[in-house]
Amino acid sequence: MKKKSFLLTTILIMTLSMFLAACGGGTEKEEGGAADGGDAGADKPQFISIVTGGTGGTYYPLGGAFASIISDETGIETNAETSGASAENMTTLKNGDAEIAFTQTDIASYAKDGKLMFEGNAVENVQAIGTLYPETIQIVTTAGAGITSVEDLKGKKVSIGAPGSGTAANAEQILEVHGMTLDDIEKQDLSFDESTAGIQDGTIDAAFVTAGTPTGAVEGLSATEDVVIVPIAQDKIDALIEKYPFYIQDEVPSGTYGLTDAVSTVAVSAMLAVKSDLSEDVVYDITKAIFENLDQVTHAKGKIISAEKAVKGTGIEIHPGAQKYYDEKGFK
Repeated sequence: MKKKSFLLTTILIMTLSMFLAACGGGTEKEEGGAADGGDAGADKPQFISIVTGGTGGTYYPLGGAFASIISDETGIETNAETSGASAENMTTLKNGDAEIAFTQTDIASYAKDGKLMFEGNAVENVQAIGTLYPETIQIVTTAGAGITSVEDLKGKKVSIGAPGSGTAANAEQILEVHGMTLDDIEKQDLSFDESTAGIQDGTIDAAFVTAGTPTGAVEGLSATEDVVIVPIAQDKIDALIEKYPFYIQDEVPSGTYGLTDAVSTVAVSAMLAVKSDLSEDVVYDITKAIFENLDQVTHAKGKIISAEKAVKGTGIEIHPGAQKYYDEKGFK
């Protein structure tokens, strides 16, 4: 009986040892695979964050839609967060406090090159997923303000966007080609929502808003005020594009915000940037998820976003994972 009991105990111990060895071997394999650049899943994050912009802009609703798509399609829990937009977002990626960011192509270029607001503080750990849509520079005011040209902004209280946003650089460059500087206006650093609220209550006269049209904050203003979008003259547009080639000619269409005529202006492009240390497989899955589920994006800009256009004009290197997806689709 004792011999039988000893034999049974020995068998149980051997079985348990084999089980533990198998489990241990599996763990080593996963760890080794990740270290060797394999795709055993060890480098797939459980959670990622997308930094967007203010709630009154275009980044935030699009970011929310993208976060839902990524969560559903990849199994990575994804959250969209409000922020000060482009420039702040690039710094957030640099600091490792988010994985994906909305930004303007010009700001991404400044960040990688360490220019303008990034002088001495270049952002080297980012690459592009792709461009999304034109970001129209809208100089917003109301009929009662009496502002009909960029030159009329002189001496006025003008918001140039939230601190850290790319809108400030756009405002400075547009003023520059008109022979003006930020010293010629009473500069205010307000988010889009704060800007339109300030225009409505009379505490500011106008605001630069760089966002896809229609922009939610400006639409809200148009519900109670006769919105005016200040035009940029063709010769100034030409001068701006010549000096800063990342600009393109654009317009705010008639009917937008109740406008009776289209208004000439310029635009940069919105894009998605990503931390370069995310694996090729993860970024491939994210890119595929977004561009193959755009029918789930209810914002108007969803209709003009496409993978075919995404490879153009990013201003910075495309992440290998995103490039793999574009190569499969034959987009160059």
